[in-house]
Amino acid sequence: VQLQASGGGSVQAGGSLRPSCTVSISIFDYEAMGWYRRAPGIQRELVAAITVDSSTDYAASVKGRFTISRDNAKNTVYLQMNSLKPEDTAVYYCHAQKYRVPSDYHYWGQGTEVTVSS
Repeated sequence: VQLQASGGGSVQAGGSLRPSCTVSISIFDYEAMGWYRRAPGIQRELVAAITVDSSTDYAASVKGRFTISRDNAKNTVYLQMNSLKPEDTAVYYCHAQKYRVPSDYHYWGQGTEVTVSS
């Protein structure tokens, strides 16, 4: 299983980026996919998630600015990031999850760096 992330970069505050995450097998194999981020000195946090039926969830800090979406035909999940702030600077990680009993399976892509300058 591979999750290939791309689309990070450096922008000024107020700018936009759209990282993407492509899975090596069918996106339908995962009940949920999403993005986490880790900033220096801060614990990794969930940014946004989308389920197989396209239900979404967002961190309060990005709600209204970020939009997660999926293209099932391309096995790809996108994170549209608008109105970026310096505090959005972090390494963003793609995540995929399979719901299983007794515990879920978690898969991670390599990080893509996002830097927002003021």
